[in-house]
Amino acid sequence: MKLRHISRALALVALIGSAQFASASIQTMDRIVAVVNKSVVTQQELDSRISSIQKNMESQRITLPPAAVLKQQVLDRMILELVQVQYADQIGIRIDDSQLERAIGRMAEQNKMSLPQFRETLAKQGMSWKNFREDIRREITLTRLKEREIDNRIVISDNEIDEYIKLNTGKEQQEFRLAHILIPLPENASPEQITAKRTRALAAIEELKSGKDFASIAAVYSSAPDATSGGSLGWRAAGSLPPAFTQLLEKLNPGEITDLVRSPGGFHIVKLLEKRSQEQKTVVEQTHARHILIRTNELVSEGDARQRLNQLADRLKNGSKFEELARLYSDDGSASKGGDLGWLTPGETVPEFETAMNALKQGEISPVIQSPFGLHIIQVLERRSKDMTKERERFRVRNELKQRKSEEQFEDWLRQQRDRAFVELRLKDE
Repeated sequence: MKLRHISRALALVALIGSAQFASASIQTMDRIVAVVNKSVVTQQELDSRISSIQKNMESQRITLPPAAVLKQQVLDRMILELVQVQYADQIGIRIDDSQLERAIGRMAEQNKMSLPQFRETLAKQGMSWKNFREDIRREITLTRLKEREIDNRIVISDNEIDEYIKLNTGKEQQEFRLAHILIPLPENASPEQITAKRTRALAAIEELKSGKDFASIAAVYSSAPDATSGGSLGWRAAGSLPPAFTQLLEKLNPGEITDLVRSPGGFHIVKLLEKRSQEQKTVVEQTHARHILIRTNELVSEGDARQRLNQLADRLKNGSKFEELARLYSDDGSASKGGDLGWLTPGETVPEFETAMNALKQGEISPVIQSPFGLHIIQVLERRSKDMTKERERFRVRNELKQRKSEEQFEDWLRQQRDRAFVELRLKDE
C-alpha cells in the first residue's frame, strides 16, 4: 500500500552509485542452483545478485563476509522472495508496466532527475535497465503482498490505544536508531535446532565483545534482509517495538548492544546507535476531501476502471453532483457519505493518494490516480491548520502498535510460507 516502505528499492536510489542491480558478466553456461516449487533460481541470477550486493556493501565500507556465507545468505533471500512472488501471483497481485513506469518516475523525481537522466545515470553505473525494472517490480509486488495478507487485516482497538497511553503517561516518548542481527528459527523448531541457533547467536555476541564491527558481524551472521546493509533498522519509535526490546534499549547508551533476545521468530542482537525524544506539540495541515473509488479485480481491469472514472469526471464537468455519483458508483466504504473522507491528517492515506490530494486547489477535482486500493478521482473541499497534539498522539500510538503487530505477524507468516514451500538446493553440485 505504501511505496515509501519499499526499503531496498529506495536504498538503491539513495545509493545510486552502488550499482545494486548491475548485471554480472557470465562466461559459462547457466545452471540451476535452487528449485522453488515450480520455479528455479539460476547461477546467473545468483551471481548477478551477489555482485550487486558486494558493490553495495563496498560503497558502505562494510567488510564482506566469506564468499560461501554471502552466497548462502543471498540464495536464501532469493528463495524467500520467490516463494512470496509465487504466492502473490496465485492470489492475483501483478504489477503491470504502467504501474511500474509510474513508480520509477517517482524515483527519478526524488533524485531530481528526468526519467532519461535517471536511466542514463543508472547505465553509467553499470546497471542493467531491464534488471532494475524487474527488481522494482518485485519490490512493489512484495510490498502489496504484505499489505494484503498482513497489514490490511490488523485492527488496533481504542482500548489498546487507551491502555498504551495510560501505561506511558509521564514517560518521555523516545525514538531509537537501531541495527540488528537476526538468527531465525524454523517453525516448530526442535530442541536441537534451538540449541544450535542459540550457539550461533552467542558466537556473534562474543565477536562483537571482542571489538569487531557490528555491520561486518551482521553481514556474516544475520539472516535478516538488511544483513548486507549492516543490519540497519533506521529510526524506530519505542511503541513500534516489542516491549521486551524497549525495556532493554531504555537502559543502553548509544553504541551499546543488548543481550541475546528471544522472540517467536528467532534470536536477536540489537545495537543502539542513537536515541532522541519525539516531538510532543503537533500542528498539522488537514485536508477535507472526498473521492470516488473503482477497485480492480478479475472482472474489472485497470483500463475499465480508468474509463469509468473518466466518464464520471466528464459528468462532473457537465454539472453532476459529486456526492450523488459517489453514492452510485464508488466501491469505497465512504460511498454512503457521498465519498466524504472527512478531515485527513498527513500520513493517514497512502502516498499516491496524499500526493495527488495535496496538489489540488480547494474545489478542484483530480485526474484519475492509482493507489493500492484501485483507481480514484479526488476533490478537495477545505483545508485548515489544527493543533493535533492529542489526536496525533492517538494516531501515532495506533500506527506504532500496528507496525509492531505487522512485523510480528509478517515474520511468522514468512516462516510458515518458507516451511511449506518445496525447496531443493543444488549449490553442492558445483
